[in-house]
Amino acid sequence: MIGHIPVLLKEVLELLNLQNDGIYVDCTLGGGGHTQQILKKLGRQGLVVGIDQDPRTLAITKAKLSIYGERVKFVQGNFQHLKMYLNQLGIARVNGILFDLGVSSFQLDEGERGFSYQQDAVLDMRMDPQNPISAKDLVNQSSEDTLAQIIRDYGEERWARRIAKFIVAKRNQKPIKTTTELVEVIKDAIPASARRTGPHPARRTFQALRIAVNDELKVLQEALNQAIECLAPGGRLVVISFHSLEDRVVKDTFRQQANPCECPPDFPVCRCGKQPVLRIITRKPVLPSADELRINPRSRSARLRAAEKI
Repeated sequence: MIGHIPVLLKEVLELLNLQNDGIYVDCTLGGGGHTQQILKKLGRQGLVVGIDQDPRTLAITKAKLSIYGERVKFVQGNFQHLKMYLNQLGIARVNGILFDLGVSSFQLDEGERGFSYQQDAVLDMRMDPQNPISAKDLVNQSSEDTLAQIIRDYGEERWARRIAKFIVAKRNQKPIKTTTELVEVIKDAIPASARRTGPHPARRTFQALRIAVNDELKVLQEALNQAIECLAPGGRLVVISFHSLEDRVVKDTFRQQANPCECPPDFPVCRCGKQPVLRIITRKPVLPSADELRINPRSRSARLRAAEKI
């Protein structure tokens, strides 16, 4: 069974503004927690399309949701191909799209996938097992400069250069193959005084490698653009992110689509002709409540933003 607690569930259901016979897409199906609750609120003509690039997760969730029959369609693949998947299903427009970004609880709990710095496993971090590049490849084959840039830009890690230097020195002795080996290198690289407070010392580096392995930020931007295009007028786009880089992509995309005018500020009338596509619903990100944080500590970093297609 997948130990999956859907994050910000009440807020997601409210902000999707569910229509009885609407069509909705869960771009990050995972354990199916959000999709199951959406299906419970839809009528018999309602439909949910669930997308997940992890075939093992998808197989388990498909069995779990089989009681809903044809009211749910499953797609194994990357949500950057959202528009193509909907075309293949004969769906032109949808009433709502949900992204619950980051690593699913199932992937974190499945230690052998190498996502977690708290479990010993082969360095992998591929959400799609068919991806040719793993975290082990990046750690052992990238130059020191490239590693430093990945850890700094995607992990926002102040000790990025030092960590990269220590990784290269260690792998020159022998390849770094496991999460535990990498964690030890990171701990050695970060001064003891900096390790006494804050999150786990490996957290930012692991996040950075995961983002790089799965090209998450580029994929997210492409997927958001397609999602906006696929929404019917009045349709809602709801995105839950778990770190500032994702949230920034979402926020900037929403702002640009809500105010696309490129005319100079002193122009009395818009001349570029670009019209708003979205109406932003959440001016500030929605955060988990204290009750949710007690029940599901993994929700602590969640940030939800929502917009409506004009």
